[in-house]
Amino acid sequence: MPLKQDDQGRQVVPIVVDNNEEPINSDRVFPVTNAASGEVVHYYAGADVATCDRACEAAWKAFQDWRKSPVARRRDLLLRVAQLYEERLDDLVQAQMKETSCQESWAKFNVLASTNYIKEFAACVSSVKGVIPPTDKPDTMTFVFREPIGPFLIIPPWNAAVVLSTRAISAAIVSGCTAVLKASELSPLTHSIIADIFRKAGCPPGVLNTVQASREDAAAVTESMIANDHIRKIEFIGSAAVGRIIGATAAKHLKPTLLELGGKCPAIVLDDANLEQAASLCAKGALAHHGQICFSTERIIVQRSIADRFNDLLIEQFKSTPGGMAVSKSIAQNAIDILKDAKDKGAKFLYGDGGDDGKCSIHPTIVLVDPKTSPEHLRIVDEETFGPSVSVYIVEDDKQAIQLANRSAYGLNAAIHTQNLERAIKMGRELEYGQVHTNCSTVYISPTAPQGGMKGSGWGRQNASWGLDEYYSTKQISWHGKDSGN
Repeated sequence: MPLKQDDQGRQVVPIVVDNNEEPINSDRVFPVTNAASGEVVHYYAGADVATCDRACEAAWKAFQDWRKSPVARRRDLLLRVAQLYEERLDDLVQAQMKETSCQESWAKFNVLASTNYIKEFAACVSSVKGVIPPTDKPDTMTFVFREPIGPFLIIPPWNAAVVLSTRAISAAIVSGCTAVLKASELSPLTHSIIADIFRKAGCPPGVLNTVQASREDAAAVTESMIANDHIRKIEFIGSAAVGRIIGATAAKHLKPTLLELGGKCPAIVLDDANLEQAASLCAKGALAHHGQICFSTERIIVQRSIADRFNDLLIEQFKSTPGGMAVSKSIAQNAIDILKDAKDKGAKFLYGDGGDDGKCSIHPTIVLVDPKTSPEHLRIVDEETFGPSVSVYIVEDDKQAIQLANRSAYGLNAAIHTQNLERAIKMGRELEYGQVHTNCSTVYISPTAPQGGMKGSGWGRQNASWGLDEYYSTKQISWHGKDSGN
């Protein structure tokens, strides 16, 4: 287990640069607290700007060799990583539960899904190809190469601590890039175990470096790494608010970004839907992991003719579906504040009260909202709650459902519940979302399909060949023969 004891006897997650643990400065050690128990479970070493500069330098030096490594070497490294994930399943599960207070089922899903992502990237990397396009000039050839971009700064979240960091690291490393992983201060041990697995699988020094920072230092060290000349692209997964800051900072330094941000994901329930199935899937989508998923079902748009029956079924599902636990008091309080805003302004609560049990577990809640309500009037209309709640809107027809679903700053995931495939495809084409799932929860991912947001939910695509494209640049080299006219 990658924990190191400092001179005060504390178990500390260290910073690792060039495959070496950095000395622990006891003045820069910070606690990780389990929200469910309120206990400090371990500590982490906080990085300063100088340490982060060393990590970026190590990634750059390693890139010079790693970019030239045979594709078989990179592919086989990932396959060994996948095997080690299976062997260290319990370590990864326990670390997630300790740090983020998640349920065991969610922690296991994270690990098992990660192995699928790893294997898919390993399968796809040998299909990356250049081309020799025709030219408009005689005796001339143009070669187009796909080359790894360079060192990535990867900033993953805590809420799906294993799968989202694994996806980013795997895609970067298998494509020939190197990385500096800025681990979440809420799940540093989980992210440290992942990096430890990559190193034990044979990841060379400098190819993957891990740092973490206190909340107070996070802005400064993140900006320093974005600005660092050795970092060539930034991948951030998290809130839209922080994503805007990351994007603006990267733009200042002319660095490209890969952003997967928040969502206000709608589930549309049409009049020909299987209502029992739809209610079950909507409840799971809203309550899984205490609603702390960017794909969570935040809105349900239901047609009037079936609304009463569906709402009754949804309430029954909410009664029997566990809501889980928030990662921290601040995350829980934000969700409570949004629900309180709805209650204070007269919104009808179909189920629950938006309160909590005093231990970071919010009561599952359903709020009925008038479709005409503006986000300026009611926060819950278009602000991500990140809690176990959902707002329900009753509409007249398909057209109104589409308009309401699209009336959002976000565009990550959506779901449609219907028995009519043609209706689903037509509606799906009209919805401004990166993924639209039919007769499924909004919380659905597949390692073989493209994944990413529209509008305020970010840009770029993850997974399989679409994901690998993000880690390559395109280079043209032309040859002009003696009869080309030069």
